Amino acid sequence: MHRRRRTALVLTAAIAAAAPLLTACGNDAHPGAAAVVGGQRITVAQLENRVDEVRKAQRAAVPNETQYQQVVSSTSSLTRDTLHNMVLDRVLHRAARDHGISVTRKEIQQMRGDLERQAGGSKGLETAWLQKYGIAPARLDDNLRLQLEAQKLASRLGTDTSQPAFWKALSKASEELHVDLNPRYGSWDVQKSSRVDAETPWVREVTTAGGQPVTA
Repeated sequence: MHRRRRTALVLTAAIAAAAPLLTACGNDAHPGAAAVVGGQRITVAQLENRVDEVRKAQRAAVPNETQYQQVVSSTSSLTRDTLHNMVLDRVLHRAARDHGISVTRKEIQQMRGDLERQAGGSKGLETAWLQKYGIAPARLDDNLRLQLEAQKLASRLGTDTSQPAFWKALSKASEELHVDLNPRYGSWDVQKSSRVDAETPWVREVTTAGGQPVTA
């Protein structure tokens, strides 16, 4: 369990709960797109829907309004962290494919079953993944597939997910995919396969009580 949690931490940001609002002024070089990965767009609407999934799951887990607002205020980067995860998912999948790695549904179910037994059931696992990694219950199986891809890739390379050889493979995949982020969300560091904040004085983040993302 410890190793699997460590892998999950490598691949997903430890996000608390609600989303910041990102508003921007000025020209948008990526109209409608939060990122372009391998020529495929991750739209702002897709990103906002993914953030909304996490927010709704957190709201259901924390019914007390005061506590929920504390969760909202404790997070200032859910939108950007979620985009990071969405891009990294594609980068990792490309790296795994480049090395002939695939994951079966049976393997995902076996991993989930093992984790559920250790977490005290399905609900316990979903809650743990939501609280620790910002993964909504509906996305849990997708995330477990990525964890398995990461483990298999590291094994194929004779290393583990914390070592340079693993991240070099992801860097190569990032280059192949020509990752391009909308500047309002930062930029993509190819060498680190990670989103980084850009110096954009025209971008400001605010949080409202409702936690609804809007884009100016």
